[in-house]
Amino acid sequence: MPALNKFTGWLVLGTLVFYLLSVADWVSTALPTLCAWGANAAMWKTLPKGAKRQVLILMGIGVLALIFAATQGIWMTWREVLAINLPMLAMFVAVSFLDLTSSRDTSRPLPKGLKAIVNTAFGVQLLGAVINMSVIMVFADRMKGIGRLSSTQQFVITRSFSAAAWWSPFFVATGVALTYAPGMKWQHTVIPGIFMGLMSVAFSTIQAYRRTKGDFEGYPIRRESLFVPLLLSIAVIICHFTWQNISILVLICLIAPIATMLLMKARPRKQALLSFVDDKLPRIGSQFALFLAAGLFSNGIKAIILCYPQVFDVASSHFSVFIFAVTLAGMILVSYVGVHPVISVAVVSPILLPLHPEPTQLGFLFFSAWAISTGSSALTGLGLLMTGRYQVPASVIVKNSWRYALCMWFLASFVNAVFL
Repeated sequence: MPALNKFTGWLVLGTLVFYLLSVADWVSTALPTLCAWGANAAMWKTLPKGAKRQVLILMGIGVLALIFAATQGIWMTWREVLAINLPMLAMFVAVSFLDLTSSRDTSRPLPKGLKAIVNTAFGVQLLGAVINMSVIMVFADRMKGIGRLSSTQQFVITRSFSAAAWWSPFFVATGVALTYAPGMKWQHTVIPGIFMGLMSVAFSTIQAYRRTKGDFEGYPIRRESLFVPLLLSIAVIICHFTWQNISILVLICLIAPIATMLLMKARPRKQALLSFVDDKLPRIGSQFALFLAAGLFSNGIKAIILCYPQVFDVASSHFSVFIFAVTLAGMILVSYVGVHPVISVAVVSPILLPLHPEPTQLGFLFFSAWAISTGSSALTGLGLLMTGRYQVPASVIVKNSWRYALCMWFLASFVNAVFL
């Protein structure tokens, strides 16, 4: 195990590299799968106790369900059990590299007023859409200064960041939706997703301005810092329409590392990349463990459903507007008791797929659950970051955000009913 720990970052990187090679049929899928589970074993000791407990429960239920299904003659393939979330993990590793393209602004004073709220909200959404979680810490650390992050600052950056899940191809939510909503076309959700992102910013901006009367200290965003997110988003769209036979996930896995090497700030590049692999990649253990456990758990649920087709016979039903709204409400509510969106997606997907939902609608459901849950719950990864690192009480997060969650739930259900 010590030898395994020494090469943890390279096992994580191997998950991405060998996944791309397996897509090209140059290596077996077993190779990136071994890298992923090996990295998970190496990073296990670094996981918080709560994360370990959740992962063990999910894996335990999944294994028991698979064993029971096997006694009933239902067998799942090893790829279904161990590698279903492999594309999502590869994408997560790829976009992690984009952190090297971000810059820290520590010199300019914090702007104030309505413009500061709007710029902060749009800035964290656009930058977070590409660079992901590290942007939250960059914004929050700078905004809190030597004091504490206010509850208003917290909900502005948290909601705006999470809302990028509705439209950003670089967000992990995209990988989740493409995995659990087979046949989904990401480009069909971009326009409604951007609308939801704008509504999220508008709601939070109005609420923040009314609460602070304009006395809000925001982040000193630079226009040039938005260049990388816009460039990468345009590159993904162009490449997708140029090579339509290549999936969005694979394109992102290719574009993100290449863009990092071209646009990264640190010098020398080679040393910065080696340091990132050795020091930063081994820190994503929680995400690796959660996604692998979710895949195993989801297939356990699927196997049980196959064991009792008469119980789960939904041939006479269809994926209606009502089912969309009720399912979304349930996924949001369970996030308030600590169920991560990837887990609720893993549970809901095998239950809804027999209804033969339109894949774009199902994907939009998963985007909405992810965006609203992570933006309003105190017990998702983002909420725990706010409570642990920035001392924003969990009760305050929930109190500030339940109206937001209710409004976004209604809007998402309306968009699904009218436009999808």
